[in-house]
Amino acid sequence: MAVTVETLEKLERKMTLTLPVAVIQAEINSRLKRLARTVKMDGFRPGKVPMTVVAQRYGYSVQHEVMNDKVGEAFANAANEAKLRVAGQPRITEKDAAPEGEMAFDALFEVYPEVKLADLSGAEVEKLSSEVTDAAIDKTLEILRKQRRTFALRPQSGAAQIGDRVSVDFEGKIDGEPFAGGKAEGYQFILGDGQMLKEFEEATAGMKAGESKTFPLAFPADYHGKDVAGKTADFMVTVHKIEEAHLPEVNGALAKLLGIEDATVEGLRSDIRKNLEREVKFRLLSRNKQAAMDALLTRAELDCPKSAVQSEVARLIEGARADLKQRGVKDADKAPIPEEIFRPQAERRVRLGLAVAELVRSHDLQAKPEQIKTHIDELAASYEKPADVVRWYYGDGDRMGEVQAIVLENNVTDFILSQAKVSLKSVSFDELMGQS
Repeated sequence: MAVTVETLEKLERKMTLTLPVAVIQAEINSRLKRLARTVKMDGFRPGKVPMTVVAQRYGYSVQHEVMNDKVGEAFANAANEAKLRVAGQPRITEKDAAPEGEMAFDALFEVYPEVKLADLSGAEVEKLSSEVTDAAIDKTLEILRKQRRTFALRPQSGAAQIGDRVSVDFEGKIDGEPFAGGKAEGYQFILGDGQMLKEFEEATAGMKAGESKTFPLAFPADYHGKDVAGKTADFMVTVHKIEEAHLPEVNGALAKLLGIEDATVEGLRSDIRKNLEREVKFRLLSRNKQAAMDALLTRAELDCPKSAVQSEVARLIEGARADLKQRGVKDADKAPIPEEIFRPQAERRVRLGLAVAELVRSHDLQAKPEQIKTHIDELAASYEKPADVVRWYYGDGDRMGEVQAIVLENNVTDFILSQAKVSLKSVSFDELMGQS
């Protein structure tokens, strides 16, 4: 087999392969003979179908299969022999002109780039830190109490207040005309929970059971209902029932209800602190990892393989369609999603993947078994039966691969932070959690 490799542009290469026709034909004949032993055709006993008939029926598909296999094998061997790191799948086409007795093919493909990493001591990284405060524990306690609140009918003379559950009829009109979704009867919501628009809640607060009111409501320009977005409607609301909320007291009974082993207020607060500290740790890891990876990219010089980017774009689109399907969107698998939406993200992922791979290779940052075990133990610690969770991870290769990837990224992050110029920044618990 003769092979030539030509550099086209940056990472693009063209390989010309030639294969003897006799070798291809011999493999076609061999596969047809094997097929003839088992093929079933009307009018013939199994294994007795003449070769001419088998060739007529299956010759084209077998030839196509052999060509793919032989050319693919020849390309892989040639690339390996030339020490080429091929990115993506080659585009192989047969050439018209070839030496007598041979077939010639052109394979267009890309190779992975050489990655040059500048000294990381020149990179700047802002590293975040945060603490779990008593205020954060108090706020979490309030959320837990709200989740277990009960409601009782407010006295007839009592007006609706924030936190109350109200049952109302309402109807909205724009320019005197009703609109889709603007009317309901016996609709129930909790004042202050943000289920309704702010103006609607403000108008309902202070009303008593049996009262009616009309008020204007301006829909935001970015409102999800396109027909009413940016328009003002006149609403009439009638309150039928008002129920006030009763939150459980913070005591041993609440701790027991929440399944806390030490069923005391101190045990409850300690358990909340432990869970919040675990969440803070993982969020800080994520944010600091992102900052470290951004810094690595500023020190990486490489050309980005187009085929790898295109493959990543395809994966992102597939993920977007799967998300739409999960949300119940009809024909989500056929949803038109422009590739350009994901191209910047795909390019970043490919560039980062290559830079990380080079850093891992040059500084031996692979995930070690003991690191993987420690990470799984931490993940399992928040569950009721940690040992079962540990077995769940170790029992599946894909899950273990995901953990290995996370540990490797953590190793890379730690290495970057140990080399770069790091500035420390303390953020509040609410800021880290994205709360107001």
